[in-house]
Amino acid sequence: MNKFILKSKFKPAGDQPRAIEGLLKSLKAKNRFQTLLGVTGSGKTFTMANIIEKINKPTLVISHNKTLAAQLASEFQEFFPNNAVHYFVSYYDYYQPEAYIPRSDTYIEKETQINEEIDRLRNAATQSLLSRKDVLIVASVSCIYGLGNPGNYLDLALTIKKGESLKRDKLLRRLTDLQFHRNDIDLQRGTFRVQGDVVEIILSSEDSIIRMDFFGDKIEKIERLDAISGHHMENLKEFTIFPAKHFVTPEDRLKDAADGIRTELAERLSILRSQGKVLEAARLEQRTNFDLEMLTNTGFVSGIENYSRHMEGREPGSPPSTLIDYFPDDFLLFIDESHQTIPQIGAMYEGDRSRKQNLIDYGFRLPSALDNRPLKFEEFKRKINQVVFVSATPAEYEIKLCLNQDKKLNPKSSTLHPSIVEQLIRPTGLIDPTIEIKPIKNQVDDLIERIQERIKKHQRVLVATLTKRMAEELTEYLKEDGIHPVKSGKAGQPSAGFNRVKVQYVHSDVDTFDRLEILRDLRLGVFDVLVGINLLREGLDLPEVSLVAILDADKEGFLRSETFFMQMMGRAARHLDGHVVMYADKITGSMKRAIDETNRRRKVQEDYNKKHGITPKTILKKIQDSRLSGAKEKLEEKDARDPSQMDKQELKFYLDELNEQMDLAARNLEFETAAKIRDRITEIQKITKLRGKKN
Repeated sequence: MNKFILKSKFKPAGDQPRAIEGLLKSLKAKNRFQTLLGVTGSGKTFTMANIIEKINKPTLVISHNKTLAAQLASEFQEFFPNNAVHYFVSYYDYYQPEAYIPRSDTYIEKETQINEEIDRLRNAATQSLLSRKDVLIVASVSCIYGLGNPGNYLDLALTIKKGESLKRDKLLRRLTDLQFHRNDIDLQRGTFRVQGDVVEIILSSEDSIIRMDFFGDKIEKIERLDAISGHHMENLKEFTIFPAKHFVTPEDRLKDAADGIRTELAERLSILRSQGKVLEAARLEQRTNFDLEMLTNTGFVSGIENYSRHMEGREPGSPPSTLIDYFPDDFLLFIDESHQTIPQIGAMYEGDRSRKQNLIDYGFRLPSALDNRPLKFEEFKRKINQVVFVSATPAEYEIKLCLNQDKKLNPKSSTLHPSIVEQLIRPTGLIDPTIEIKPIKNQVDDLIERIQERIKKHQRVLVATLTKRMAEELTEYLKEDGIHPVKSGKAGQPSAGFNRVKVQYVHSDVDTFDRLEILRDLRLGVFDVLVGINLLREGLDLPEVSLVAILDADKEGFLRSETFFMQMMGRAARHLDGHVVMYADKITGSMKRAIDETNRRRKVQEDYNKKHGITPKTILKKIQDSRLSGAKEKLEEKDARDPSQMDKQELKFYLDELNEQMDLAARNLEFETAAKIRDRITEIQKITKLRGKKN
């Protein structure tokens, strides 16, 4: 399939039709820059999906954090179930970069922990780009880091066809060249095994086994098997084996690369010795010669990315190949939450360079290591074809680009700005939340009472703190003392009519997939309250949240800026009872601007609803069991959810989740776990029937 086909039971509504029409007109006019200024909950993702379907080009969506990228990828997978929608983020669960600290003469070796599931998703993304056109990739800013030359990656790909003649030993040598490893005992992703005339391989982008049966030198049969059970899934006429790693080099190019590394080494050693740096020269010579020996014998070495300039035959200082280079020239780019993402892209280069310069100066790396880097911002801009900036609070940079572009196209017009589209009206008729300012004194006690009010209504609460430590301590306090207000009875004992607060925190130290699980559990009712700092802002789609509390709101700064307030208040904009409480002793400039803009938008939205006779409705959205979080199932954890406290919608979502978990456990041959989940489902179904009889 080479065409995007949008599947949705909804039609564009509110401001969406106007936004879609405006953006399409601007894109078809070949404008390079567009801005979609859409308020939270106005359906910006649905607008983007409609644009993607109409433009029908390979599309890259860049987000500023992994959590939001995963949420966007899940939504786009729903909109485009028959197209190639992929998730591309950094595959490190833990990353300690190689570094040298001269002051203490401390060398820190590179240490990483790679998430195998994310690595698979990255490989699946690049392979789809090179084999089909209907590809949509949602990526974090890691997409501007060096990835390996797409030309080499594609040239080394091997297509296997049923019935063709191919010597088995030749195939095994080619698999080794593609960085696959032989493992006849434990077949894992990126490995192959040989059993007589049968060769089995798990591609770097899949979880299934590709089995090839040879009859002499002829491939008699190709089939796909389930990697867990070994059961037959389908017969194949042909399939393509892409390299197991992105950094791969053809044999002829490898020889030239090795020669280039030796030449650079000789030049660098001469400079170091002329400066009297004997230790640095000896260190560099030993390390580089070891790497060269590994490269020439195996085609790969740990840290191969530091030699990427030689591997690709690039000139010194030239930009590396990145994910963007795997796209065709006319691709479409969306930069989501652009006010956050653009500054991140611009900041990557300098931070990377300063660390590597020390390694070069003290003989740990060749100067060409500097060319293994993220793109400079100007290099990134040059790679853009057409871009749509998406944000509820676009920064001056994005607006200026569009205004300057529009001015060149229409020099006589002072008001016509066709490349900036505003989307203020929500399809549901919901208006921006009400805002209340309360004094900081006793803010936590006041917060507890408000949380209790929301718990009784089966609604959720987000709380923004200033620091990680405060988020963790507040979480512990709410767990222990959040079951009663200060004026109630004995400490630690629930007062009449008050419930124990189920609360969790989330911040940058929490693992990527764990964040996704926490956000999903908040929607399901495992938690009533989620406490965070900066990760609860942009783009998170949590329709069950009706209250947002911002502690210490008058502490002016990055975490209490106008943009922060606008984004944070937007988390309550998907609920009919949306309300924001700012705890502050004074109204700062940022607070005032955010409140004024929110009130302006409320007025526009209220007038529209009145004119069109619209009654606002809370957003109802299915809680998906994301295909992106399959590696993080928590089947054996104690289930904290109480079905008797759930409404009808929550019970349905909960049962759907349990059925998915039971199926997954069975496929993983974890039959005891599957049986426990089955019993849990039966128990909940009985509760549902009893409740139905009472009603």
